[in-house]
Amino acid sequence: MNPFEARATSGIKGLHPYQPGKPIDELQREYGVSDVVKLASNENPLGPSPAVLAALQNKFAELARYPDGNGFELKQALAARHGVDMAQITLGTGSSDPLEFVVRVFVQPGDEVMFSEYAFAMYPIITQAASATAVITPANDWGHDLDAMRAAVTERTRVIFIANPNNPTGTWLDSEALQTFIADIPEQVMVVVDEAYFEFASDPALGAVGYPDATQWLNLFPNLMVTRTFSKAYGLAGLRVGYSLSHPDVANLLNRIRPPFNVNSLALAAACASLGDTDHIRRGVALNAEQMHAVTTAVKEMGLDFIPSVGNFVCIDVGEEAAAIYDALLYEGVIVRPVANYGMPRHLRVTLGLPEENTHFLTALKKVLA
Repeated sequence: MNPFEARATSGIKGLHPYQPGKPIDELQREYGVSDVVKLASNENPLGPSPAVLAALQNKFAELARYPDGNGFELKQALAARHGVDMAQITLGTGSSDPLEFVVRVFVQPGDEVMFSEYAFAMYPIITQAASATAVITPANDWGHDLDAMRAAVTERTRVIFIANPNNPTGTWLDSEALQTFIADIPEQVMVVVDEAYFEFASDPALGAVGYPDATQWLNLFPNLMVTRTFSKAYGLAGLRVGYSLSHPDVANLLNRIRPPFNVNSLALAAACASLGDTDHIRRGVALNAEQMHAVTTAVKEMGLDFIPSVGNFVCIDVGEEAAAIYDALLYEGVIVRPVANYGMPRHLRVTLGLPEENTHFLTALKKVLA
């Protein structure tokens, strides 16, 4: 028995930490395999742009100095990109920082935080840590059921999380449905639209007809907050930088609890450089669409079902033995993501990698299924 457990706050007791994908080094160490592909954490297989690497080189000499605590250059670039005021921006260590900040600012113990079944695992963690009540609405065909969410709003509802597209399912909401939903929500309830995979979902090749850019609605809805990250399409997962856009009065509150220097100098420089290299983003998005088609076609040929996705990942139904198949893939040097903790015990979530990485996965999957 942990002697400190009794002294912990009620929200922390019984809380299970977020489980990241298994690192390559750990697999090599534990399983003795050398040829490893990691398709577990929805990272960009192209990595950061060459412009980012050059920007990092220029920053190394300044590592003894604290970063710009206000992130002026990055905020300036983001304001220009989104057509917003710098006062509407909150920078974070990934987009998970603003997701946590909004709960810390607006939610007290006993208040309600709403999200969908099969939603991102950080939402329940953030909610429980705040000693709030999680209201989990049933999914509709693996995605958000906005009617069910609308009906579940009460006087205790403080924050609603909507990931669009959703992780881990890859499902998405179109502009009309999502905008109508936000308009129906009382203004005292914050609606947080998590757009971590925005760049991929915006690609017409993935077929998300009518997929919205929720940042365009900030002037319509003072209670809307939109989060973005540089960890996915921009290839900066190792540097951890993201942001939220919101009404200036909301951002002011979020920034009051933002830890000092929460985004480091290298992350700030890399994010600024990556915003300027639109060609690199286009290459990554095009590769993702191409490999989505290749992987899902191969999966269908194996007789397996999958959840149609507009992210850079796909959830594959491998049957009741999903846990055993995951373990068997590890011995083949393939790391994917089991999602039983999301209530999806039959599925494995697979990040789309480089063509050769995806071929490695598909060959290994055929072998272990046989």
